[in-house]
Amino acid sequence: MAKAILKKKIDASTSTLSDVKSYARKVWLAGLGAYAKVGQEGSEYFQELVKAGQSVEKKGKKVVAEKLEAANAEIDEAKSEVSTFKGKVEVQLDRVEKAFDTRVASALNRIGIPSKHDVETLSAKLDELTALLERVARKS
Repeated sequence: MAKAILKKKIDASTSTLSDVKSYARKVWLAGLGAYAKVGQEGSEYFQELVKAGQSVEKKGKKVVAEKLEAANAEIDEAKSEVSTFKGKVEVQLDRVEKAFDTRVASALNRIGIPSKHDVETLSAKLDELTALLERVARKS
């Protein structure tokens, strides 16, 4: 009877070992299958990712170009407004300067200080008199 029990244990061991080998082989084959599938589908998946990336890049460039164009348009508009405003300010400054000059000249004239025009007129008359005196001095 000892031989029968031993035989049953050996048969059970062999059956378990066979099951383990079979399972190990299935795991090995599953790994090879996964590797093969990744090799085939992986390159296809990679190409899909590349296409998706190109699409996103194209859309991104388009959005950036639109934003840049809008910003440039706003800058041009602001430049135009500034130059218009600058022109108006220059006109106003000219008016203020002329009004100031007129008032200062009027105040100086009231207190008896001659204007630039008066000095120029007097200088011209003085030049005429000097020339006349030189002619008279030469004749004598």
